[in-house]
Amino acid sequence: MVAKLTHLALPCHDVEKTIQWYERFTPLKVIHHREDSGAKVAWIQADDKSIFLVFLQSPDSKEPKPILSPFAHLGIELESEEEVNAIAEEGRHHDCLVWEPRQEPDPVGYVCALSDPDGNLVEYSYGQSIK
Repeated sequence: MVAKLTHLALPCHDVEKTIQWYERFTPLKVIHHREDSGAKVAWIQADDKSIFLVFLQSPDSKEPKPILSPFAHLGIELESEEEVNAIAEEGRHHDCLVWEPRQEPDPVGYVCALSDPDGNLVEYSYGQSIK
């Protein structure tokens, strides 16, 4: 069998807040947005198509229910420690910084993490030796 992972789908409690958060804090942009029978769906993707996520807000969604937490997370590679520090500062300013920037042993590198509107973690790293 030849197969590849194409996307990750996650529930969210407010798709508009989720879109705004991911467009602010990640390289992802909406490529498809619709409503079906009261459910709101957003597909977001990086320009290079390296990351593709689907968010679904069901009609009965009332509050955040984190799926990727306390350790499970999405990982985004940045180009420098300075960029990790900058995203951490932006997260601190918007009260969503969860892990302060820190150097971890190989292969982890220099990392921090932010929490999206549903409490899912997004890790930002520099120097991870995973390619």
